[in-house]
Amino acid sequence: MANRLLTTVGRARSTRPGPLRSPVVIDLAAPTVLLQWATGGLAFLWVTTRRREVGLGYGWLMRVTYGAIAGLGLWIGVSADVVAGRELASAGLLVTTGVALAVSISRRGAGVSGQRAVREWRSARVVAMTGIDRAPAVRDVDAPEFPPWLDAVPPLIGLVGLVAAGVDAGDPVALAVARTVVGAAFLGAVSDAMLLGHWYLVQPGLDREPLLELVRWTGWIWPVELVVLLWPTGMWSVLDGSIDDGYNGLLGWFWVACALTTIGLVFVTRAALRERQYSAVMAATGLLYLAILTAFGMDLVARVLLDT
Repeated sequence: MANRLLTTVGRARSTRPGPLRSPVVIDLAAPTVLLQWATGGLAFLWVTTRRREVGLGYGWLMRVTYGAIAGLGLWIGVSADVVAGRELASAGLLVTTGVALAVSISRRGAGVSGQRAVREWRSARVVAMTGIDRAPAVRDVDAPEFPPWLDAVPPLIGLVGLVAAGVDAGDPVALAVARTVVGAAFLGAVSDAMLLGHWYLVQPGLDREPLLELVRWTGWIWPVELVVLLWPTGMWSVLDGSIDDGYNGLLGWFWVACALTTIGLVFVTRAALRERQYSAVMAATGLLYLAILTAFGMDLVARVLLDT
């Protein structure tokens, strides 16, 4: 569908009279988008794992998911239009993500200190109220825990690839790099928030603060994403008609709807998480599903319209 949209927009631009287009300042390249998604997702995985509250399985799920996304991007990049810095960074991200996964699995016996402390505190409350004691979970007290700094390495390597992709995307370079890097953070924050919301089904006793932190990050990054996409030559040129979207301005206003809906969903999600009932977390997760769709619409529709 994306290819059809690109073809239609490109045909409309080539056949309709209008002002000359500015230099390319954004690039709709699948390897770049996939590297953005993986880099942003792994960056906010570190934001979560550094708290030492979420179970190890969450980290395994995220590393496998984003590793697969980065691997697909690397395969497409090598098979199509190679950008050396981007592909090398994608490979480095894959290797370091694999190392982090292997270390986490090998040290699973130590568990997670924050999760363990909450479990022990709740068990003590049950004993105090009911007198019923239960055997503690078996763990290796001498085994070292997984070091969260390992999760910070892959996104740092991915960042190098995103800068290389931004430089390759067009002129002015600073704007292209900014859009690529900010887009990665934006897509990663909203994706991780939705996935973490689902993890509460596996770890129902988890405090809401890790999820609230990701939702806050999404809200903080949204205005930066908005500014870099509007900055000339940007979506403002689509909205005022300087750039023809091929649909009489419809796609430009669809982008506006995606942008406004995304920040609206962030506020509603935060409001939902203030409710005490456990079902509020599931409601927030459903809202974040919608936020992913609108966030990707905000980023990708702009790439379609501003790419030549």
